[in-house]
Amino acid sequence: MKLQHIVGGVLLAASAAASASVTSPVIGKLLWSEEFNAAALDGSVWAASNGNGCQIGLCGYGNQELQTYQPGNLSIVNVPFEPGTRALAITARRETVGDNQFTSGKVDTAGKVQVKYGLVEVRMATPKVGVGLWPAAWMLGTSPQAWPRKGEIDIMEMGGRQPAGLPAISPDQFVGANVIFFHPDACVPGNETCAASTAWQTKNWYTPSRSLANRFVTYRLYWTDTQMRFTVVDNGREYDMYKSPITIASSALNEPFYLLLNMAVGGNFTPAATPAQVTAPLPATTYVDYVRVYELDGKGEVKLGLGITPEVGKFGVFTDNTPVDNKQELGGSADFFIWNNGSMSGGSIPPFEGSNVLALNYFAPGQWFGGAIQSRQAHDMSGFRGGNIKLKIKAPANVAFRIGILDNYTNHHWVTFPANTTAYGLVRNGEWGTATIPVAEIAGPLVALQSMNSLFEFLSVDAAVPTAPFQIAFDDIIWDSGTGATVQVATAKAQVAPAPTASGSAAQTGAGTLQFSASASGWVDVHYTVNGGDARTVRMRQDGTTSRFTAGGLAKGDVVEYRFTAWDNTRQLATDSAMKKVVIK
Repeated sequence: MKLQHIVGGVLLAASAAASASVTSPVIGKLLWSEEFNAAALDGSVWAASNGNGCQIGLCGYGNQELQTYQPGNLSIVNVPFEPGTRALAITARRETVGDNQFTSGKVDTAGKVQVKYGLVEVRMATPKVGVGLWPAAWMLGTSPQAWPRKGEIDIMEMGGRQPAGLPAISPDQFVGANVIFFHPDACVPGNETCAASTAWQTKNWYTPSRSLANRFVTYRLYWTDTQMRFTVVDNGREYDMYKSPITIASSALNEPFYLLLNMAVGGNFTPAATPAQVTAPLPATTYVDYVRVYELDGKGEVKLGLGITPEVGKFGVFTDNTPVDNKQELGGSADFFIWNNGSMSGGSIPPFEGSNVLALNYFAPGQWFGGAIQSRQAHDMSGFRGGNIKLKIKAPANVAFRIGILDNYTNHHWVTFPANTTAYGLVRNGEWGTATIPVAEIAGPLVALQSMNSLFEFLSVDAAVPTAPFQIAFDDIIWDSGTGATVQVATAKAQVAPAPTASGSAAQTGAGTLQFSASASGWVDVHYTVNGGDARTVRMRQDGTTSRFTAGGLAKGDVVEYRFTAWDNTRQLATDSAMKKVVIK
């Protein structure tokens, strides 16, 4: 029987039990499932990778992998060795594409499905991994921060080097798990990323008595707010990979993660560093029967789409005492980074308000400078386009600088504060002053406010790099949506010629699918809910002047309410459509 992708709605979140335990767990209701029973991969849930990593500036995907991923290496098939079972097939082949001599497949749910806590269960069968194949089922944090700060959870991976001291065993009889996160104690020469591994010098594997090749076993991750436990269910018995549960030692592991399924060829994890060292029989296929997420000890949630609750009112990026509706805390929900430590360090300017300040000392004349407050989770600031960013700045009058923001699609945009010139209300007299920057101006035409990474960045001006040391400070940084009376008056004056509204439609294209379409000269986002559940926001795929997105996992009788936000290139502003409704037939 094919289970719905979301059982009972867009979000199922269980309240916390009084004392959660991963060693004597209570497995509750099914929260979400992908059964891989359809004719093809569900594009509303999974995205297929295409390339060798160079397309994202990470050739070999950071592991010196030897394959290029292709959507054509992915299919949903009848499993040849288990009649009646359909599964996702990930096939690795020896074939040359560009500079790579191997191809394979990889899928992920980034921006489409995210999981936090619960029992994550993957039933899969691997091929003979031999030397060179690296099948894996794993998860990455949805945080916009770079790896390893966002966290990585490896539910299973095979094909790696076996630890010293373990009796010689076939690579097809060795499977492990791992959790990786940032930790300052791991900042040692040779590990500049400061990646801490729970598998370091620790038993983290399962060695079955017979080969795992071409037979199904079930891999389990038990995940609560305090512990993780990894097991393998093999022939009706459950075996622990670690000797005891892992205690969560990083706040990144208390945030949502998305799913990945793939089979790499070669790379740092395996003994095969070159194509000639790959001896695994090819072609070879990993089969994934299903991925399921269950409630565990009263915990667990699954969200579709970006899964972000929009911020409203006043949002504090960096402030102590100013009243706000919500705010970030450095070291908790955000981090401050200096981009060029060779030109800038901590300064000594006292705070404008409260006890904290971003005070900086520029000590290398002729060098560029910059930094940012980076959020640990994405923020939906789409309701702030008509508002302002207000902040306090203290800087020498003769220093030019820029203030910018960054979304999760790597789009930056900046406004400039020239030397000796009043800009955005900031009087350049060397004392604390207030700058008020319109969000629409600092966002520009490309920044996606519905999924923001850094809500404050500063940078030197290329043509005006400072020629002498100085100190600069920022404080009381707040996004104001413009819902106050003063801003409403100003907005009313600006709306002499109202902008046209965005337009679009939705059409049912299958028993459980709904295609959204909209025409615009720029990007288009669709915002929709199912049966009154959490709002989902998705950047639609653009083809010429038409943008489309297909939502899946729907059922007869589901009520879908939707609207569009579209960027008007001519008027240089975003417009919203009216809310519409459709009932799935």
